[in-house]
Amino acid sequence: MLKVTPKKKGHLSTGPILQQTPFWGKLKEYQGCEVRAFNVKLPADRCRGVCRTTEDGRSIIVDDLLVVLQPVGAEYRMAYIPYGPTLEPRDECQGPVLEELSEWLRPHLPEDCLFIRYDLPWQSPWAKDPDCFDSRGEWTGPPRLEVQEIRMNFDTRRNNLLKAPTNNLPTNTVFLDLEYEEDQLLRRMKSKTRYNIRLSRRRGVRVVDVDASRLDEWYRLYRETAERNHIVLHERRYFETLLAVQETHPDDRTSVHLLMAEADGTPLAGMFLAVSEDQAAYLYGASSSHQRNKMATYALQWQAICRAKECGCRCYDMFGVSPSPSPSHPMFGLYRFKTGFGGYLYHRQGCWDYPLQEDLYQIYQAHALNEEGYHLKSASG
Repeated sequence: MLKVTPKKKGHLSTGPILQQTPFWGKLKEYQGCEVRAFNVKLPADRCRGVCRTTEDGRSIIVDDLLVVLQPVGAEYRMAYIPYGPTLEPRDECQGPVLEELSEWLRPHLPEDCLFIRYDLPWQSPWAKDPDCFDSRGEWTGPPRLEVQEIRMNFDTRRNNLLKAPTNNLPTNTVFLDLEYEEDQLLRRMKSKTRYNIRLSRRRGVRVVDVDASRLDEWYRLYRETAERNHIVLHERRYFETLLAVQETHPDDRTSVHLLMAEADGTPLAGMFLAVSEDQAAYLYGASSSHQRNKMATYALQWQAICRAKECGCRCYDMFGVSPSPSPSHPMFGLYRFKTGFGGYLYHRQGCWDYPLQEDLYQIYQAHALNEEGYHLKSASG
């Protein structure tokens, strides 16, 4: 039987997923959100992962859960679980586990909480289904929502898990295996990417770690990228907060680095690199529209990969691409750029909602269908 108990936020463990760490909880509190933490125990026969043996001889999986309470309109909130739960139930148990977890969480959430939203890091079951690939071996994506919901709710009691109208965090990404040596990583890249990395070096691009004193330079690049690519723009304070949490709450297992690629003292590209335990992630990126022939974004990504290796990371999440190489997809440019570094595509399940107040949730959902979804901030665009 699954069991959930509240715990202090500061007692969250640090794992490879940044969005489920004490660092991320503190960031969200700085941004004005209420954060809650829980300990989750699940029988080992229902889940994948490292088991523990209890005093009575049972095998269990133990994990933490970070929950962020975010506003939904003026009167209500949702319990948002970014890239969580990190423990992954066996395929046939996923819906029942989420349902049971939701009911355990219900009494620990405020009365104004409209629903629980799980931004699942688990691999999509449709990514393993041969019927979801075309004749060229390209993924065609999951089936229509009704089919996804039937599968997720199989063997649940309430049939209450609903695919969210939008996804918050990226569902499709490229993971790089960093356990190769640097020369091996270069050989695994596409020849054009490898050439551009070397070209950037010849043209005088260097990548440096910078601090908050150069945040204005970063933000100018970021604003320029947002305007050029028509993407949602975070306020400058958002990035100030990222660096402030890094400075005021140091954790040797979690860190955020602001990297800048420059030539002759001129910043040409920048990015936020996050490291959590043994995984790195490319969080936010920006680039100038000028001197693009110097290939600064390639130098930037290559140095981020090298820094991640220096930090002991085994994996690098490039954080968002189109699900397949379709030129008509708005994120195709990201697909082309990021897959050039090698790695493999990974398709997450995205956001799933568990309504706590069903009538009000239906009203919310009708409004949400008219809103924009996730927009990736990219250094390659």
